[in-house]
Amino acid sequence: MLSRSRLVAISSLLFTYLITTYHGSSSISKSISVFAAIALLEGFVLGVWSIILYPNFFSPLRHLPQPKDGNSWFMGQFKIIRELPSGYPHRKWIREVPNEGIIRYLGAFNQERLFINGDKALAEVLVHRNYDFNKPPELKTFLGRILGVGVLVAEGDEHKRQRRNLLPAFAFRHIKDLYPVFWRIGRSGVQAMTESILADAKNKNISTDAEEALANRENTAVIEVGNWASRATLDIIGVAGMGRDFNSIRDPNNEINERYRTVFQPSKQAQILNLLSLFLPAFVIKNLPVKRNNDIESAAKIIKSVCRDLVVEKKEKLARKELTDVDILSVAIESGGFSDEDLVNQLMTFLAAGHETTAAAMTWAVYMLSRYPEMQKRLREEVREHLPSADVDQDVDSLQIDRLPYLNAVCNEVLRYYPPVPLTVRQTVRDTSILGHHIPKGVRVILPPAAINLDKEQWGPDAGEFNPDRWIPKDETDKSAASGGATSNYAYMTFLHGPRSCIGSSFAKAEFACLLAQWVGRFEFELYNKEEFDESKVLIKGGITARPAKGMYVYAKVVDGW
Repeated sequence: MLSRSRLVAISSLLFTYLITTYHGSSSISKSISVFAAIALLEGFVLGVWSIILYPNFFSPLRHLPQPKDGNSWFMGQFKIIRELPSGYPHRKWIREVPNEGIIRYLGAFNQERLFINGDKALAEVLVHRNYDFNKPPELKTFLGRILGVGVLVAEGDEHKRQRRNLLPAFAFRHIKDLYPVFWRIGRSGVQAMTESILADAKNKNISTDAEEALANRENTAVIEVGNWASRATLDIIGVAGMGRDFNSIRDPNNEINERYRTVFQPSKQAQILNLLSLFLPAFVIKNLPVKRNNDIESAAKIIKSVCRDLVVEKKEKLARKELTDVDILSVAIESGGFSDEDLVNQLMTFLAAGHETTAAAMTWAVYMLSRYPEMQKRLREEVREHLPSADVDQDVDSLQIDRLPYLNAVCNEVLRYYPPVPLTVRQTVRDTSILGHHIPKGVRVILPPAAINLDKEQWGPDAGEFNPDRWIPKDETDKSAASGGATSNYAYMTFLHGPRSCIGSSFAKAEFACLLAQWVGRFEFELYNKEEFDESKVLIKGGITARPAKGMYVYAKVVDGW
């Protein structure tokens, strides 16, 4: 199927040839003028059809429920989508628009979007017809540049093959062997943070504004949570995923860490390129001579080189029969299901997705525990009672972590309330149906965990409240706590569901629990900016993951006794 822009170009060239041939003219300048005139006319006609006539009078989806607020004749609901964080407009619509599981809305230039919610509609998209819905081409191109063409980007039969070969590496019987690795890297991070905080507290290496506030606080400094979290999770995925310690915790200027910060940092250029991708082919966007593209290409080149070196090292170990490591890469190599280039792509996926998402979860966990100090105190008491101090050279296993009900409840609630990836986009690759409604090929389908995870229809009247106790059984007969009290498995969309669900969910949850336990066990956190007690005051950046746009600054106090 030709894109509309290519159709205009080809048909304009054809009409130009016919007109100039009919009039017996071969002048280049005249041909260019005719082509431009025809292209403009066709573009105008196509624009009127696409923006006004089709969505309002001819689309088979026009009768579906849709929001009434902010509906521009030209840009649909784009204004509210642009102004609010990813998934937040959908939170509003899921409450206000009566629907059976599908809400139609219009994006920029009135492009149709289908917001899918409710267990039946989600089951059709994610399970029963999941391969009818792929990532849009421009999103695949962007993700492929950063993540490689690994299991997160691959589609169809290729995705099935990659996932099948990776499943043993992410089986819980293997993940449980990685808990000691998570704990050791987390311990190293806590020790480095402790040294940094105590040094800053002693030297008053802080801003003038913070100095007065810290005057009466012992063993306390201001830290930016996301920076420390990213460095810790990058080291964890390095060791547990591929057997390489990147030493980001001790070296904040580590090249890999710096490259990822550049790529995931929101920017005006990134926003402009995203807008251009609505009507320009992905290969054009990718090759525009702008700084954003240069940054991505430079980062991808270095990251891919590191991953390729790691594959070579592991294969040499295997050849010498010295490969006894338990990291993900070693298990994948021993499976024999991947070529060298496949392995490089998988490593790029693990590196980026594996550390950025958990770092986002850590950031929001510290934020919510700072807003609710009584929850923080309760969690610290549980951790200190059952787990060894970060100063003790002692590993922790999966049973010790899994037996802490409040730790796991807090982790589950953070992932529900602030899903690291707030919105997922799919596009129909063939004519299909959802709940009996015919859905044409090429329609964008929106799956926003940030909205579905807070749906009162599935979570009850307190869906919009941060409440870890929803995950703790009230008594021995209470089975609802396993799902947080939700009425359906599809109410919890943080890791999606079905064949395209997050293959690394067990890895991520284990890593998150180990890190959070050590951070809360050692430090007491308090918001630096008191205005941020109001969630609406925290500006959330756009992009793949949801994180505070200006960072998350807190007072971190080293608490004695653990």
